[in-house]
Amino acid sequence: MVSSSYVEVVGSHRAPPTQAAYVADLADDETVTASLYLKRKDDPTDLSGLDRPDQRRMALHDRRREQYAADIGLILRFAREHGLTAASIEPEKRLVRLTGKARAIEAAFRTHLAHYDHEDGHRFRARAGTISLPEDVAAVVESVLGLDTRRVARHHLVWAKSSQVSGYEPNQVAAFYGFPTDATGKGECIALVELGGGYTDSDTRAAFAAMGLKAPSIVAVPVDGGANAPAPGNDADTEVALDIQVAGGVAPGAKIAVYFAPNSDAGFADAISAAVHDSKNAPTVLSISWGSAESQWTGQAIQSMNSALQDAASVGLSVYVASGDSLATDGVGDGEAHVDFPASSPWAIGCGGTEITVKNGKIIAETVWNDGTSGTGGGISDLFAVPAFQSGIPLPASVNGGRQGRGVPDVAGNAAPSSGYKVVSNGRSGVVGGTSAVAPLWAGLTALLNQKSNAPLGFFLDKLYPASEGTRQIKTGNNKPSGSAIGYGAGGKWNACTGLGVPIGTALEQFLG
Repeated sequence: MVSSSYVEVVGSHRAPPTQAAYVADLADDETVTASLYLKRKDDPTDLSGLDRPDQRRMALHDRRREQYAADIGLILRFAREHGLTAASIEPEKRLVRLTGKARAIEAAFRTHLAHYDHEDGHRFRARAGTISLPEDVAAVVESVLGLDTRRVARHHLVWAKSSQVSGYEPNQVAAFYGFPTDATGKGECIALVELGGGYTDSDTRAAFAAMGLKAPSIVAVPVDGGANAPAPGNDADTEVALDIQVAGGVAPGAKIAVYFAPNSDAGFADAISAAVHDSKNAPTVLSISWGSAESQWTGQAIQSMNSALQDAASVGLSVYVASGDSLATDGVGDGEAHVDFPASSPWAIGCGGTEITVKNGKIIAETVWNDGTSGTGGGISDLFAVPAFQSGIPLPASVNGGRQGRGVPDVAGNAAPSSGYKVVSNGRSGVVGGTSAVAPLWAGLTALLNQKSNAPLGFFLDKLYPASEGTRQIKTGNNKPSGSAIGYGAGGKWNACTGLGVPIGTALEQFLG
């Protein structure tokens, strides 16, 4: 019998929706599904003796089926007592998804759900306040995600403002940075997380023909009802196209697995977990071009996504995340600096942006990308402490009162729309920039290096930070919005605009290979 004494789930508080109008309470018989993540009880570093991600996944999956059996049994008893059923039981992810009618869900989790219309036109389900669970259930549950389906993230791309911007093909940018030319990424799989949009085969063929390359093998992986759903005029389609065409343009021999999920806290967390634990497609690299300011997330969502990223490191995946395109404030208008999550996770490799000047096929100048109102995100985390890999370098104090914390980003690459990437989306050719391009750029490079290595690079920041090779630091520019003093400047071994700097492909190959 599950305990009937209820307690709040730590970090579950949500504010009422803003910029949205109440529509109606949920109908009694409306179906709702929630993702319950269990608290971690293992040490994933125990897997470090295994070389390949497939070996690590198998070992982790075997271990967790036993470790979490009792906790899962407790969740299932709780579900039965409240008229809920298990939509899925996935011990390897520490995940149980429960489904039921709205009134039963509300009673089980002690919350109230309603529909809202956002001013941008999309309808979502939301709650306010906290979630509660029986005390013994709450003791094993890390988070309850998905009851609230409001959008949690935005893609990080920016269109070139002028049609006169010619831009560069993704494989040209790879050449500018000296990426290996004797590898294609063959045998590797690059995972992309997408929270909307889709791609078409015709766009892919056209883009890769323009690069003089054969189109890569691409597979769409649905998560929580997400799907490859391109629609004309949807910028999310351009995000998907950018990710595929940059990652594939750099590593055309790699397979690309695109994990489509709803733009919600559950969708985002479940998509990361799906990629990390996917034994079928077996990715060794993950690129994420979506996120939002740390202050926009609930504590429980941060916890479970960060834990999923820790799983990625434990099984040997390199995870690259865009650091945002709204400069040091990350688009939050409260007079303070903010960094983007999940780029700020200590288990992610945050990717900042630069602007390049090219002459005769070579970069002759490179500065921090800052267009005044858009530009690279970066700064000091308000949530995460300084991780071990950054402990040996001088980090600036946060401009928000001097706090010491995790510095974002870790690395950088070309991101300015003025020196942007040529993409094909919905039959339209154009030039886009954004830190969205930098994550798949580094992911493609990693696929090349993985192909040439005995073992995937995995989470390698503990090697990169102490080194004085592999990257070129950016020494000019800042990420302060126009007319503002909020932000950080370039220069130093590390800075809060471009991290350790941009890749030197040949040097990284020698250093990390």
